[in-house]
Amino acid sequence: MQSSCRICGGVVLKSIDLGQQPRGNGFLLPRDVENELTFHLTMGLCGSCTMAQLQGEVPQELRYHESYPYHASVSAVHREHFEGNARYFLEHELTGPDPFIVEIGSNDGVMLATIAQAGVRHLGVEPSKEVAELSMARGVRVLSEFFDETTATKIRLEHGPADVIFGANCIAHIAHLASVCRGVESLLGPDGVFVFEEPYFGAVVDNTAFDMIYDEHSFYFAVRSIKAMAERFGLELVNAEPLPLHGGTMRYTLGRPGMRTPAPAVAEFLDEERARGLGEHETLLRFSARVERIRDDLNALLARIRAEGHRVVGYGAPAKTTTVTNYCGIGPDQIPYVVDNTPAKQGRLVPGTHIPVLPPSAFHEDYPEYALLFAWNHAEEIMAKETAFRDRGGRWILYVPDVHVL
Repeated sequence: MQSSCRICGGVVLKSIDLGQQPRGNGFLLPRDVENELTFHLTMGLCGSCTMAQLQGEVPQELRYHESYPYHASVSAVHREHFEGNARYFLEHELTGPDPFIVEIGSNDGVMLATIAQAGVRHLGVEPSKEVAELSMARGVRVLSEFFDETTATKIRLEHGPADVIFGANCIAHIAHLASVCRGVESLLGPDGVFVFEEPYFGAVVDNTAFDMIYDEHSFYFAVRSIKAMAERFGLELVNAEPLPLHGGTMRYTLGRPGMRTPAPAVAEFLDEERARGLGEHETLLRFSARVERIRDDLNALLARIRAEGHRVVGYGAPAKTTTVTNYCGIGPDQIPYVVDNTPAKQGRLVPGTHIPVLPPSAFHEDYPEYALLFAWNHAEEIMAKETAFRDRGGRWILYVPDVHVL
């Protein structure tokens, strides 16, 4: 299967096939099961600019609807991280006489609230109205639209150029990324920076984190592909900083060409990615083979545990849960429920497999022998909170980078 690259128009070869899947965050009520949308989930690599990307897409209006269930501030680790980002921008980038920052995908205002409290001009661009309203309740100014070239032009006419354009865990979600880049180029001030954080494709491959592949993640960024993308749209990659979030995140900083000296890390990562073959189709074929092995090993482990008379429940219901359970064929027979602390997901069903999502109280009231940790990127935070489960003999099952029990 071939398709055209959304960034450069090059040929994209299919590298990973995860079969028929529903929307990753399409948690549904039992009455809506019959109307569930599914699609064939494949990911490929562009032979020209090396950008990893989904082949085909679910319309963004279906992915980011009014009741979009992800709230960034639910995690204490994320709150601390984004508040730290805001303080950094205030100290290092928003220091002029009348600075202005725009956040693409501002979610529930977890980052911009600190900016607002400092009295700095700001604007969040958040298409999901429900989380946009949460942001506004924190005193954040929000434009409830999708960010693209047209939106950027409108913002510049009303507010002037931006000193900082920021995005976290959203830029790679946008299928119309070329329009976003054109919008950034038009909105960015002369010495402004476009800073965005996304799961690093190198970490996805290293960890065999196939559950990071779902409908919302249109692209999978690496330093090499971001450098090529920046140059194509009149920008320059000036820094790449690894972060521990989501099992391995990279923070990219783009500016106007020649305005800032690129950090040594850019060249270092480019050399490392070439040595690892990160932009080569064969590397992803090997990744795909490891994914198949995880599927087989996880199903074998769950079957053995059930044969021994033990229970397994799921812990955490991020969108990754959808990919894993549907690809592995895991349903309510193997896992009777999944617990999650996001109220918008409780009382709903995991997309496709229809495993019920319950509040954490269900876990605490009747501890199982095993918990399959879908929210593995929050493992340290979760395990520190759930010491009683371990004290009662409970064991955690993880499947990244391979299937193992703790």
